[in-house]
Amino acid sequence: MAKRLWLLFAQIVTVFLAILFVIATLKPSWLNGSPFATATNAVVSNDTSNDSATLNPGSYHDAVKRSMPAVVNVFSSKNANGATEPTPEPKNNQKKRNKPKKPPQPNTQEEWFNFFFGDPNQQAPSDEPEFNTGSGVLVSKDGIILTNHHVINGADSIEVALGDGRKTKARVIGSDPDTDIAVLKIDLPNLPQPVTLGDVDSVRVGDVVLAIGNPFGVGQTVTSGIISALGRDHLGINTFENFIQTDAAINPGNSGGALVDTRGNLIGINTAIFSKTGGSIGIGFAIPINLAKQVMESIVANGSVTRGWIGVEPRDISTEVIQAFKLPKNAKGVLISGVLKNGPAEKGGVKAGDLLKEINSKPIDDVRGLLNNVAALLPGSDAKLLVERAGENVTLNIQIGKRPLQEQKK
Repeated sequence: MAKRLWLLFAQIVTVFLAILFVIATLKPSWLNGSPFATATNAVVSNDTSNDSATLNPGSYHDAVKRSMPAVVNVFSSKNANGATEPTPEPKNNQKKRNKPKKPPQPNTQEEWFNFFFGDPNQQAPSDEPEFNTGSGVLVSKDGIILTNHHVINGADSIEVALGDGRKTKARVIGSDPDTDIAVLKIDLPNLPQPVTLGDVDSVRVGDVVLAIGNPFGVGQTVTSGIISALGRDHLGINTFENFIQTDAAINPGNSGGALVDTRGNLIGINTAIFSKTGGSIGIGFAIPINLAKQVMESIVANGSVTRGWIGVEPRDISTEVIQAFKLPKNAKGVLISGVLKNGPAEKGGVKAGDLLKEINSKPIDDVRGLLNNVAALLPGSDAKLLVERAGENVTLNIQIGKRPLQEQKK
């Protein structure tokens, strides 16, 4: 008898728990205030399929939600009948920026770098205005926008379109062709939240990144990838190069847009791609935000970027240079092949044929290193150069000059 009663009790409890589970799953509101609510919530807590606020595994929605409103579309136009030099239309560019407009020679580096605005061999009719499309990033509530110099270079009119549909004219505060950074200003009320600037020093190869921009003018678009490399230089894109390389798809129109991390922080300004077709093949380059910020702050404060300069013609050490100038086989540094008359270097005693080895005790390994080290020095300051001349080390003191501004197209 006792066994039958125990079996009946077990069946009743089982049915009761089954009913409770069904109610907790389908109508949890019926249990609000019930002593069973806590227990049943624990039972169903692992089921988040009906929670609209829960992201899918691997989703970067939060990062996009934080950063995308700050990414804008930039439209520049140029009157062909004005005194300005024509700017190519947004087609596949087979030539590097800011170079004389002649067809590239086969098998040269120029064939491989496709920058985002124009084939110099396919000009628009001279009686029609020309238009460029790019992207930009809002970095302050005051309406300061970072973009690329080549996006707005030579433009007569610049218009910015926000993600909320508003459009407005933008003015150029300044630009720096040497780093391909331009700073714009718009005046609109209730601007979106500016993007948060990230820390490039914490970025590592292999980190996931998102590229946000307006590729091919189709509208705001997000692509994802990883950081493929850091500190890319010697590419012949800009005078000063320290690129972040990524395989996130970057296409024409992304230029000037945002490269953000998975928290939505801005870590780079998308600039160029390596491609034979003009489309992305997984090799894109972005200007690190620390460099872009430095240039922006200088432009906002002074209207331009001030860099150091010594007035020399340097050459990297190679086997040919060693043989031609009869240098030691283990020669290190940069060969000074020419010195500008009355320039800082000549006034300080630098001579053609000197092997420049150090600046302020910092070793100089190549022309790029020389350029970056000198550019970082304050014009008017003194610098100590170590050169090798006729097999002997010579220390020279020179006063750093101001780097001449690169001529900009109008």
